[in-house]
Amino acid sequence: MNSEPEQLSPFLGLTISLLLGLLVGIQRGWINRNKASGERIAGIRTHALIGLLGGLCGLLANIFSELVLGLAFLSLSILITAAYLNSQRSHADMSITSLIGILLTFVFGALVVLGQPIIAASAAVVTVVILDNKHEIHTALQKLEEHELDAGLRLLLISVVMLPLLPNKGYGPWDAINPYEIWWMVVLIATISFVGYFSMKIGGPEKGIMFTSFFAGLSASTALTLHFSKLSKDQPALSPLLASGILAACGTMFPRILLVAGVINHDLLADLWMPVVMMMSCCYAPAVIIWRVNRHVVFEHPTVKQNPLELSSAFMFGLILLVIMLLSNGLQAWFGELGVLLLAVASGITDVDAITLTLSRDTANQLSVSTAVTGITLAAAVNSLVKGGMAATIGHRALAVRVMLPLLMAVVSGLTVAYLIYR
Repeated sequence: MNSEPEQLSPFLGLTISLLLGLLVGIQRGWINRNKASGERIAGIRTHALIGLLGGLCGLLANIFSELVLGLAFLSLSILITAAYLNSQRSHADMSITSLIGILLTFVFGALVVLGQPIIAASAAVVTVVILDNKHEIHTALQKLEEHELDAGLRLLLISVVMLPLLPNKGYGPWDAINPYEIWWMVVLIATISFVGYFSMKIGGPEKGIMFTSFFAGLSASTALTLHFSKLSKDQPALSPLLASGILAACGTMFPRILLVAGVINHDLLADLWMPVVMMMSCCYAPAVIIWRVNRHVVFEHPTVKQNPLELSSAFMFGLILLVIMLLSNGLQAWFGELGVLLLAVASGITDVDAITLTLSRDTANQLSVSTAVTGITLAAAVNSLVKGGMAATIGHRALAVRVMLPLLMAVVSGLTVAYLIYR
């Protein structure tokens, strides 16, 4: 957003100031529409006039001194505080939201005349949205659990506080260790997992096993595969639906790969999307078919226990990413592209995110796009086989067959497409 002052004509500036005050006033007036005249501290007319007042004071500040604006804001604050205290004598409402809305309306009007109409308009719209969603915000807060709030604060800590403090330059062998880039990738993966967790929570198990499993793939596809495999052993009749859930979660891993690779280096997507979409289709299509055939089965949808964000996991992922980055540069220097591909196979046993991030980043330096795409495809293939192996060894036979065959098809088709691209 451009923050350079935009000079408007006084008439246009005051008109916008009045309209922004009117916007806030409409929302506040609608909320208090059932109150009798005189019971409201400020309604639609008052907010419109306060917006105009802010614009006029901003205009006077440009002509005379900034003190005019400061004194006007202070005077308005004293006036509405007195009105609020007087209102408290007959009402038990302790909220000061209306007071803050009035002060903000004054500021919006002043900002317009001072050359920031876009910022003023954007802030006014956001303010109205917040004021208008009081019930929804309070309801969401009541549903929020303590560990979820802690997770959100930790995510802010590692992104807003820690990330800007890290140096953005290479260290160590081959300059492979860039603290800022490594931690930025940690924040990216943590954010995707955080969004996936709350997507499942907002949708809830009642939305169906496919919905839950789809969003589980953004954050915990391996955990879901393990959990559903164990559940199928205890309740064999649920195996078909549990298999569809595992395939949906495994399929979601592939758009996640495209998202991560595209954020780091969008040039990869031109070739990477073909094998990845093929593998995704081989998971999603059987998942939908199995679910449709067996959707009449009624049961309580199982959920996956998951912490939305753990700092220890973030630090561990950062450490793994650091090691893979060093190995990627070292193996490429010693053994060429074959070393990178071997690393991709080994990394795929446990996770695909770290190797996807590493290879996507390395293509900006010396790694070829063909090697990166092949390596990411290999890692995804190995990871899919590992999940299929978990279903086969832990789950019921009815689940193992339904999961293993589509995953094998996904692996073969993905590797075949990658081979045809670079043969």
